[in-house]
Amino acid sequence: MDTWIRARNTPQKIVFRSRIVLLAASGQANRRIALQLRTSRPTVILWRQRFLAGGPVALTEDEPGRGRKAGIPPERVKQIVEATLHSHPVGATHWSVRTMAAAQGVSPATVQRIWDAHGLQPHRSETFKLSRDKRFVEKLTDVVGLYLDPPDKALVLCFDEKSQIQALDRTQPGLPLKKGRCGTMTHDYKRHGTTTLFAALNVLDGTVIGDCMARHRHQEFLKFLRRIDRETPAELPLHLILDNYSAHKHEAVKRWLKKHRRFHLHFTPTSSSWLNLVERWFREITDKRIRRGSFHSVAELEQAIEEYLEHNNQQPKPFVWTASVAKILEKVGRCKAVLETLH
Repeated sequence: MDTWIRARNTPQKIVFRSRIVLLAASGQANRRIALQLRTSRPTVILWRQRFLAGGPVALTEDEPGRGRKAGIPPERVKQIVEATLHSHPVGATHWSVRTMAAAQGVSPATVQRIWDAHGLQPHRSETFKLSRDKRFVEKLTDVVGLYLDPPDKALVLCFDEKSQIQALDRTQPGLPLKKGRCGTMTHDYKRHGTTTLFAALNVLDGTVIGDCMARHRHQEFLKFLRRIDRETPAELPLHLILDNYSAHKHEAVKRWLKKHRRFHLHFTPTSSSWLNLVERWFREITDKRIRRGSFHSVAELEQAIEEYLEHNNQQPKPFVWTASVAKILEKVGRCKAVLETLH
């Protein structure tokens, strides 16, 4: 009970009852305990008797029928939950606390309590995409196998293009970060053009080969492949994980690959960008260098990207893939089962 009293998250009623028992155990009379805790003598006697009969657990329980009665019957709660799940308001896509309260004739606070109790958040939504690739399992197994059991004496690179990176210049300078206030930036901006970042992430050590180009056709892809060829040890086979973009399968690319046998391309299933670890690195550079930046020109944007690449390669941190093929297929199966049930 000493632990209950000292704990910050213990309900006050349990702290109060525990103090009664501890003061009684120290030999104090019921009247003195009542005066010290500003309560009545019958209350002190009640909780001493409860403790003697049931031990410490009895201090955490209330008698049946005690406490505030429910203000809304269970049938009404069920009706509000069903309406939230299986209907929508006129002229809107989802319910809000106030529209549901008006429709059901209850207070907004009541609706909020019911939604909280049932884990309902109509204002939120999440996106998803299931691949329809007929070779999904085959490609998934191939790519995950490279992550979990990479070939001996070979390099595994995750490649992709981050296209249409805009050089945005804010129309006004923002306010700096200070105590009690986050940094600010204007919502409007000026566009100064775009660039495309070609990046190949080394799965083993986290280093990145990157280059900014104006376009992302097969010509630029070939140019980047040649750079990879120059900047990696010539004696090592190269396994590239990449998506199904048409430029990656162009005839000119296929001819080049026939002459450079150490390159092996592994395509992810369609609609499965999450399977390519370089996408995780793209999120890093977006959050840490691009999104909050203000750039007066494309050249300035590309310089910022180059600086980030250099810093990344000085202190690289690889991303470790842990999900097995079986776990991924199990999750995909559950998602498909839910979709089939709903439709």
